[in-house]
Amino acid sequence: MSPKQPDFRRYLVPVNTGSTQQLFTDCLVVGAGVAGLRAALEAAEQCDVTLICKGNLSDSNTWNAQGGIATVLAIEDSFESHIEDTLRAGCGICDKTVVERVVKEGPGLIRQLADWGTKFDRVDGKIDVTREGGHSHSRVAHALGDSTGRGIAEALIEKVRQQVNINIIENFYTIDLLTCPDGRCLGVVGHRPHSGTEIIWAAATILATGGAGRLYRETTNPEVATADGHAMAYRAGVVLRDMEMMQFHPTTLYIAGASRALITEALRGEGAILRDSTGKAFMKKYHPDGELAPRDVVSRAILDRMLKTGSTHVYLDLRHFDKPHFAKRFPLISEICGSFDIDIATDMIPVRPSAHYMVGGVKIDLEAQTNVPGLFACGEVSSTGLHGANRLGSNSLLEGLVFGKIAGQSALMWLQKMAGPEYRKMTIEIPPSDRSRLDTEDVRNSLRALMWRNVGITRQAKHLDEAQEIIRFWQRYVMDKVFERPFGWETQNMLTVSLLMAQAAATRTESRGVHFRSDFPERDDAAFAHHIEQVRENA
Repeated sequence: MSPKQPDFRRYLVPVNTGSTQQLFTDCLVVGAGVAGLRAALEAAEQCDVTLICKGNLSDSNTWNAQGGIATVLAIEDSFESHIEDTLRAGCGICDKTVVERVVKEGPGLIRQLADWGTKFDRVDGKIDVTREGGHSHSRVAHALGDSTGRGIAEALIEKVRQQVNINIIENFYTIDLLTCPDGRCLGVVGHRPHSGTEIIWAAATILATGGAGRLYRETTNPEVATADGHAMAYRAGVVLRDMEMMQFHPTTLYIAGASRALITEALRGEGAILRDSTGKAFMKKYHPDGELAPRDVVSRAILDRMLKTGSTHVYLDLRHFDKPHFAKRFPLISEICGSFDIDIATDMIPVRPSAHYMVGGVKIDLEAQTNVPGLFACGEVSSTGLHGANRLGSNSLLEGLVFGKIAGQSALMWLQKMAGPEYRKMTIEIPPSDRSRLDTEDVRNSLRALMWRNVGITRQAKHLDEAQEIIRFWQRYVMDKVFERPFGWETQNMLTVSLLMAQAAATRTESRGVHFRSDFPERDDAAFAHHIEQVRENA
């Protein structure tokens, strides 16, 4: 099922190959999270690779990931159990073949990370594993306590820097994918602060641009997560899938006026208790697993308690924890709490949900290929079929590793059929707009508030229709403009993807996983046990 799509301009900026600085590479990787780094390493075994990222190598959701990475390491655990937990969380629309492949490749890739220098937490010399919500066994490995993403990223970045045939370009803003008339991907057009517009021609391109959390006012994501990859893929004719499926993390630190800091669910896995503003524990009323219920259940439960108690937040109670152990096991959260004078021995931590992980994204097959020849995708920007309608906690770093490796391998196979990067003479002109220019900062702030209010944790037809109407109005005055800096292009991308998300959410008139419709609160397998796909018309 595919809702009717608006026909946006194909490129955000004019392109003239005759007057633009150009680079050539065998394989181009766009993005430097766990998936992009792993893809670059795989491809670099047999070809020259250019790795570009929007900010620095550390500006990614991977780097900020506090939670762990799930894989079967304990003797009492099994692949079958991990597969079943993932399928259950996905609420009927996981691809079982994908789930089986990711789960079974996990242990080997985790051990490889350890060999490459990832400092996993260990007990008696073995990688330690803990249990998180939705998991039936302890299988979540952590590195550097509660800084697993940073621990993995540091090891991968060091490995990438050691490869002489990987050219790293930081602070490169990718504006659009370049395609030829037959639809094949030829590379990208982008922008660097001191050199302006540049074109990178690539025989194979791997999209690993990350998530879309910054579309929401409340989010755990860094500033770079503005859905750029989703938007540029959509403009290039790539099929997007399950864009209504945004996962909200139940517990982010809520201090009025401060940026949101993620409070890992590993705390709940180790016994932290959620209490409402009256001090009552409430999760058992919503799910038999209590604090270990799936994330979508916990997020909606917290929202419900906030509404019923008239509060802006609930609390996470750690007062029964051993304080020295807490400081050692969760050093980052301990530091964050200390910076706000929260003493976990006597104080509870104020928390509320925030947008966290884009479950949907660029549709790829089991070999990480998109429907556009020469273009591959991996990581959070992609929709692999692993997560279905709800990501099982700590499966995302695992997915990034597995599909990063797959994407690198597939790019190498594609390169065997190609002579190398192909130069095409291109002149793309964009007529000037005669409409008024809106303040992009105002539009951006208003859009994020609108998405949180109307396309958030709970949804209904009236609010989704209103969101589409308002976004379309902003688009009329923003999408026709030609901007010269990333802030404007990001705003255009955010408007593009926000509308796609609202449309998909309106189309799915049921509740499934992270997508909850208060006007259609039941799951409807007869009508919706499938994906919703969106593709640009006339692409």
